[in-house]
Amino acid sequence: MSGDVVLREMRWWDIGAVLGLEAELFPDDAWSAAMFWNELAAARGTAPTRRYLVAERPDGRLAGYGGLGVAGDTGDVLTIGVTGAHEGTGLGSRLLAALLSAAGGFGCREVLLEVRRDNARAQALYTRFGFRTIGVRRGYYQPGNIDAFVMRRDLAHDRNEETTPRHG
Repeated sequence: MSGDVVLREMRWWDIGAVLGLEAELFPDDAWSAAMFWNELAAARGTAPTRRYLVAERPDGRLAGYGGLGVAGDTGDVLTIGVTGAHEGTGLGSRLLAALLSAAGGFGCREVLLEVRRDNARAQALYTRFGFRTIGVRRGYYQPGNIDAFVMRRDLAHDRNEETTPRHG
């Protein structure tokens, strides 16, 4: 099912659909329209520091999205989400691989992310891609006061490797 979905750059006209997915996937801490507008502005500037993608189904509806921010030689997976109908299809892996590839294109030496302590599925995905837990942010996700694991992947040592999951 993931193979029929096309990854492409997020554009301003996608914000409404992405907000709908945000409300579905992250009802307690969904991003606002203003946040997405600001992120897309940073992705389109003269010195872009962001990369945002959407996963578009053949019928034009979105099945997921993801975003990467860059500061210096550090990338940060800012958001990634896949609809329930596309969970387990490999779409999350495709989005993450594309964001890691973008981080490499920006010259990042490492990529960080935060993941909810209670989201074992996402943690497993990130671990398969070589991320390791390096810390905890207490009460990071509000209003639920849920802790976040901070995870890191070193890109400097694998410049010649693919950004695909590691097995074994």
